[in-house]
Amino acid sequence: MGQKVHPYGFRLGFNKPWRSRWFAKQGYAKLLQEDMELKETLRERLKSASVSSIEVDRPGNKLRVTIRTSRPGIIIGRKGAEIEKLKQDMAKKTKREVFVDIQEVHKPELDAQLVSESIALQLEKRVAFRRAMRKAVDSALRFGCKGIKVRVSGRLNGAEIARSEWYLQGQLPLHTLRADIDYGFAEAHTTYGVIGIKAWLYKGEILDLTKRRGLLPEPEPRRDSRERRDRGDRGDRGRRDREMHPPAAPAAEHGGPATQAAPSDLPRPAIRPSTPILPPLMSPQQQQPSWKQEARPEPPPAEEPKPAEAAPTPEDSGEKK
Repeated sequence: MGQKVHPYGFRLGFNKPWRSRWFAKQGYAKLLQEDMELKETLRERLKSASVSSIEVDRPGNKLRVTIRTSRPGIIIGRKGAEIEKLKQDMAKKTKREVFVDIQEVHKPELDAQLVSESIALQLEKRVAFRRAMRKAVDSALRFGCKGIKVRVSGRLNGAEIARSEWYLQGQLPLHTLRADIDYGFAEAHTTYGVIGIKAWLYKGEILDLTKRRGLLPEPEPRRDSRERRDRGDRGDRGRRDREMHPPAAPAAEHGGPATQAAPSDLPRPAIRPSTPILPPLMSPQQQQPSWKQEARPEPPPAEEPKPAEAAPTPEDSGEKK
């Protein structure tokens, strides 16, 4: 379920523009039919030029046609001869002043319409459908595509009963509006019937925050501290919260932002003196702490005086008179 909506029309006006941009108060059906015939004629005429899309603008009574193609040289021709002829034919048919703009598709492997047309061209040349699908998927992924899906439906390989087969590689969010999904459809007219080819290419998400403010999550609502006053047993807690977080000061009369007063119990920084602080003068002995001062050598103890020896007597000496 849910895979049957056109990926381009599903995102029209959100991240995809309209292919025809004009406004008409009257004669809307006539202008719409003119646009459809013009696009069909150009696609048939420029079938070999690999046309991706045709956009129509109607500023005033003029007609501006923008053609996106991977082969601009075929449309322009030598010295612009082909494009001038194309302008004259369109002006003669619509009876308006016609301007033609050519835009080149630099990577046709990442354009869903060109991918489906290339598969259709290969099926008309009797190439195996599985090989053509696999080649398109591999080339798209090699060029940086995040996801691709290719589906072919019809009498595949000339079978008697029509069937559908598809390949899917990568991711393909079909329900995500911000996903950039390109869609293309082409038909292969073979000898055993018509085979339809559909291609979906996922190129990433388009996140333009200036235009997609609705995608951003809203901030959670904060509870007002005044609601805590009438809560019965939580009165003390509310009072403590109010003491710890005083209310913000009212805004000024001129509508300035509200400012919160600083709490009074915060420590205030010390006032620095204007003159530099000089260390007091110290004596050389006090320059080092007491535990760093070298120990002084103790003086040697004083020797006691020896007693004087008595003079020898004649008796001691043994001399006889």
